[in-house]
Amino acid sequence: MRTVVERELELKLVLSPQRRIPVQARLGYVTDDPYAVHVTFHVDSARPVHWTFARDLLVEGVFRPCGRGDVRVWPTKAEGRGVVLVSLSSPDGDALLEAPAAQVSAWLERTLRVVPPGTEGERLGLDDELAQLLAQ
Repeated sequence: MRTVVERELELKLVLSPQRRIPVQARLGYVTDDPYAVHVTFHVDSARPVHWTFARDLLVEGVFRPCGRGDVRVWPTKAEGRGVVLVSLSSPDGDALLEAPAAQVSAWLERTLRVVPPGTEGERLGLDDELAQLLAQ
């Protein structure tokens, strides 16, 4: 059975230490793709922007800096509240986004209840497919 866990939230695009602008986003998790999280920015625009990266990266990034290359995640404080910073890099440009830590953590907890860590492989059905291939 396919399950989808989504959360709409407002992120902040960090333009400078003093300037942030709001960006609507949707966090998505689908049990058909159990290792990944999907983030859609500009949800209501004609050309939304999609990013997909490892769920483990976001889970770890809530607690400590992690990631290399295109996606890096780390916790910090902004205006006295806990936030998670997500740095995204692509050939089209770079973005630093600030997300409310409590909302991201609550959403992640929902995904972890649906597919607990370490059980992702069971969702892919690879054992069943391998057995079918070997039976031929």
